[in-house]
Amino acid sequence: MSNCMRSQDLIVVVTSVGTEEQALDIAHALIRNRQAACVNLIPNVHSIYRWKGRVCDDGEFLLLIKSRAREFEGVCETIQKINTYELPEILAYRVDESSPGFADWITRTTEHPKRKSKKKGPKLVASPVPLRRRAASR
Repeated sequence: MSNCMRSQDLIVVVTSVGTEEQALDIAHALIRNRQAACVNLIPNVHSIYRWKGRVCDDGEFLLLIKSRAREFEGVCETIQKINTYELPEILAYRVDESSPGFADWITRTTEHPKRKSKKKGPKLVASPVPLRRRAASR
């Protein structure tokens, strides 16, 4: 996360993949992990780029990922685990303006549920001095 972004800032992350299966796998993983509120899959993207000295011309799926800056590292990890590209495209853009309701929805849906702490009874502490048994009365 860059110095100009705060953890609560909304971001749009852009990535591309070669197959619909990878696009769906990334999208579902990001939503399941609460790393993103929404992922748009844009099919039939025609990409022309230079890779290892050659000009390449490929069809791809483009993913637009709506999230928060604090989730960026996790989003990157998820993309890198699933995307089979040697060097996946991962670009993040800060959202400078949005409708308040949509911004709130992104914030709420990327909150990680608080873990419920198990209520414990009073902690028993062992006595440092051994307890003496009473002599049995006869």
